[in-house]
Amino acid sequence: MSFKSEFDADVQDAKGYVAHLGSYAAVFLRWVVISVVIGVPCGLLGSAFHKGVDLATEFRVANPWVLYLLPVAGLAAVAIYHGLECEGLSTDSVLDQVQTGEGLRLKLLPAIFLTTILTHLAGGSAGREGAALQMGGTIGLGASRLFRLDDRDQRTAIMIGMAAFFSALFGTPVAASIFAMAVISVGVLYLAAFVPCLIASLAAYGISLTLGVEPTRFAVGIPEVSPLMLVQVALLAWFCSMLSVVFCEVLHKTEHAVAKHLANPWIRAAVGGAVLLVLSLLVGTGDYNGAGMDVIVRAVEQGQAEPFAFLLKIVFTTITLSVGFKGGEVVPCFFIGATFGCVVGPLIGIPAEFSAAIGLISMFCASVNCPIASLLLALELFGGGGVIFFALCCGLSFVLSGYSGLYSSQRILYDKLKAKYIDVHANDYHEGGFERHHHEE
Repeated sequence: MSFKSEFDADVQDAKGYVAHLGSYAAVFLRWVVISVVIGVPCGLLGSAFHKGVDLATEFRVANPWVLYLLPVAGLAAVAIYHGLECEGLSTDSVLDQVQTGEGLRLKLLPAIFLTTILTHLAGGSAGREGAALQMGGTIGLGASRLFRLDDRDQRTAIMIGMAAFFSALFGTPVAASIFAMAVISVGVLYLAAFVPCLIASLAAYGISLTLGVEPTRFAVGIPEVSPLMLVQVALLAWFCSMLSVVFCEVLHKTEHAVAKHLANPWIRAAVGGAVLLVLSLLVGTGDYNGAGMDVIVRAVEQGQAEPFAFLLKIVFTTITLSVGFKGGEVVPCFFIGATFGCVVGPLIGIPAEFSAAIGLISMFCASVNCPIASLLLALELFGGGGVIFFALCCGLSFVLSGYSGLYSSQRILYDKLKAKYIDVHANDYHEGGFERHHHEE
């Protein structure tokens, strides 16, 4: 081949390489635009939602008589979902939309926004992040239709919305990005969504800070790393993983039992609201109504928790979410884990404040089956000083919690104990699916 021919071939290769880089740059810039378009409304709406929940909580605390409206609030929640044709939609619907392209409706956004604030106003025991994932996923779905994205890119847009809204509420953009990618299918990370999720999360986080939403942060002392402390943390993580299984079992089985025996949603909501009212009056503290962030702060930063607070929170949250009230499960997980850790940790030699932090993260990780996202959440909530302890508790609580979880639509693609493809849903053993699969294996 002549020198001229070689030169021409090199020129053509260079042109092809430049064109290849140009196509990548064009796709990247397109996702930057889409991410900002999703992240900005998530930041604005997330900030409004955060303030709405805070105002509702403050009003309830200042006016305890509002608790007597719990049955009415339950009926109102059912009416809103019925009027907006959103019956049966939940966080599982968002996961279904990402996995199959079906299950989510745009009307879910106003439905979950209004009913979650209503739940907190009346005194139901629920969090905010379930609503965040649902509203963020709905915003992502709407943006995907605006940009005429294909089916696969639509699923990425939904994850972007989930991450952005979560970030706006908690102020944890890195953990939010990984969580949105990891919670869909355990064992697989949708890495193509990482940069768009992070851009949208940072945009939403920046807006929330500008609008006065304080990021969730805890001041906690971290003990020195020692073999004994590592063993003690591992033991607490094991306890928390078992507690997570109990919580998920009680929550899902109660939901099924209540739906079966109180099939009418109106009766279910009214009766459930009345039961919550009676329990609230019997307990009398108000600690188990709403999200309970003040209880979490006391446990983590002051090392104070009532001995049976975690059990009462399980009862209140299970009833709330089983009878028709709306909200999230993650903050209740924080509450249960922090109070449990605060009480049990000192019994095995861990300082109460630090054991509350370990309990919070272990309970979250075991319940959502996302160890990497949980570790990043720990670093954003508590700082990087305890990374070895948090990594240990995340790893152990993930493995030892088995195949239960908060979200039954979550797919567990790989076995937790070996590199084996299993593709089951969390809680599939409720219907015998997990046992059938392994028997077939």
